Amino acid sequence: MGSLLARDAEVIVTMDGERRELRNASMYVEDGWIRQIGPAEELPRHADRVLDLSGQILLPGLVNCHHHLNQTLTRNLPVAQNINLFAWLRAHYRIWAGTTAEASRLSVLVGCAELALSGCTTVFDHSYIFKNGNCVDVIIAAARELGLRFHCSRGSMSLGESRGGLPPDSCVEEEGAILEDTQRVIKAYHRNEPGAMTRIVVAPCSPFSVTPSLLRDSADLARQYDGVGLHTHLCETIDEERYTLDTYGLRPVEFMESMGWLGENVWFAHAIHVDEQEITQFARCGCGACHCPSSNMRLASGIAPLRRYMQAGVKVGLGVDGSASNDSSNMMLEVHTAFLLARLKMGLQPPEGPSRLRHLPQSHPRRAGEWMTARDILEVATLGGAAVIGRDDIGSLAVGKCADFFSIRLHTVDYAGALHDPVAATVFCAPQKAHYTVVHGQVIVDQGRLASVDLPLVVEQHNAASLRLLDSREAG
Repeated sequence: MGSLLARDAEVIVTMDGERRELRNASMYVEDGWIRQIGPAEELPRHADRVLDLSGQILLPGLVNCHHHLNQTLTRNLPVAQNINLFAWLRAHYRIWAGTTAEASRLSVLVGCAELALSGCTTVFDHSYIFKNGNCVDVIIAAARELGLRFHCSRGSMSLGESRGGLPPDSCVEEEGAILEDTQRVIKAYHRNEPGAMTRIVVAPCSPFSVTPSLLRDSADLARQYDGVGLHTHLCETIDEERYTLDTYGLRPVEFMESMGWLGENVWFAHAIHVDEQEITQFARCGCGACHCPSSNMRLASGIAPLRRYMQAGVKVGLGVDGSASNDSSNMMLEVHTAFLLARLKMGLQPPEGPSRLRHLPQSHPRRAGEWMTARDILEVATLGGAAVIGRDDIGSLAVGKCADFFSIRLHTVDYAGALHDPVAATVFCAPQKAHYTVVHGQVIVDQGRLASVDLPLVVEQHNAASLRLLDSREAG
């Protein structure tokens, strides 16, 4: 790979053990690994590739802990614009089942391009409908084409409508075939060494789309291999809670515990409708939670207790969720939204203390620990996400860590008047695109443009594939 020098950044946000923010600093990289970081005058001035970061802020690459890349094909579907989760899923299932291998490839390129352009360097994709020629191999090949660090699920659905599940029978798979293919994918693609670019996650879709036996067998399979994670949707809506109570007599977290699904290698998407006992349980067993604020608002699912998770010591990261329930794959937008939504949730709680008295001002004082700060949410999006997906080699900029980072230009109209605190400006102000995005020392976004693919051509081909997918569904 050679050497790379990210030179003369106005600010470097390290997220290291001391949470250092370095002014007028540089970072030197060899073969994808950070070798030096510090004052610009103390580092080399030359390398095989030099990035001039004058007037820019450099941050650790953002980690997207939950996505459905194939859903870029069905964004903004008119029939699904104003309905909540279960109805929304029913509107999409059969369309998604028609996704061809080429459409899948194009959707991954589009989604990963958006992510890279918004500072994301690592993405977990939760794909779970493998019909019509679509398969994990196609998805992984497309992610490699663009160059992001990629955690990929061999997801699954096995419980169709005729057996009490939500998805149509035509969209589910036989459980033996699911487990056999999952093991094949792990053996073919999973790498557990530091710096690995591809890891596999075992990810049945949800408690209402798979059987208890598949949940148990999936957990057993994942734990046969080092570094293979377990993931599913959980506690996303009240409908789901009713489903597990009516079907199994248990709340969703209780049900997953009975399936052997609470542990260090597990993280759940959404995790909105949890009580204090369940939050404590997540912290105690090491489960992670992926907060997906835009999708949760879009589908009126609720507000996850992000700040409470952090206070309890639960591993928590951010996810953009599917591009048909978010209609975007922009990680900086997700950072901005999560930051504001946490403050809104704080404001919705009853005020405490003497501020309830009528003679006091209407602005209720809040304890310092209740506020979500800009630096808090950046930590969730970097170190937090890395912890959720089980990695200690990414998430911060320090010697010996992977060279995954991105930069944003500071001296623009969007940050005018905000540079007394440029770190906080990246969160408080309108989300900006990355000027550079680098993954394991390779430049993926170069001065605001994708380096590895012809993005206008990909978008044109993707849009045509999207129309074909919808037309074929209507014809069927």
